[in-house]
Amino acid sequence: MSVSPTESESPAAARAAGSAPTQADLLDFARRTAADTPLIASLPLDPQGRTWVRLEGPGGSEAWLIGWPPGTGTGWHDHADSVGAFLTASGELTEYSLAARLPSDGWKTLELTEGVDRERRLPAGQGRAFGHHHVHEVFNESPDRHAISVHAYYPPLPRIRRYSRTGPVLRLEQVERPEDWQ
Repeated sequence: MSVSPTESESPAAARAAGSAPTQADLLDFARRTAADTPLIASLPLDPQGRTWVRLEGPGGSEAWLIGWPPGTGTGWHDHADSVGAFLTASGELTEYSLAARLPSDGWKTLELTEGVDRERRLPAGQGRAFGHHHVHEVFNESPDRHAISVHAYYPPLPRIRRYSRTGPVLRLEQVERPEDWQ
């Protein structure tokens, strides 16, 4: 039996040949980056606001090293058409997310049904990958300790949609483009 070159390539070799990184690839990148102690220690930390440094992600992905002062968070948001992953490098983060596929466009307000809320605690070394249109908010709930995390998205973020939430009602508040955060 003969095997074509494409079939015999490893997944990593196939990606190197031009295919997009997967959610697993992004999480693996976050894990390897979080283990780079000198890089993590080099992030300037601000006691009042989040800090970040853009990194070179795998396969053309967008990646960030982010510092989280005590009590800071993102608010509800999604990453539009990008898949992604993030991992806590130090400290602990909490992610609140929705276990429901929301329509990507064409709405301003949605009422969520019961049972769609999820909560994950992510101590150092723990992370997660997620798919398109994943809606979540991430917090450093520690009263006295910074957290640092690594994030990666593919394709590079075309936009971030920000939401407010009152009880079960999720409302689109703002759409940010890359020029808003770079």
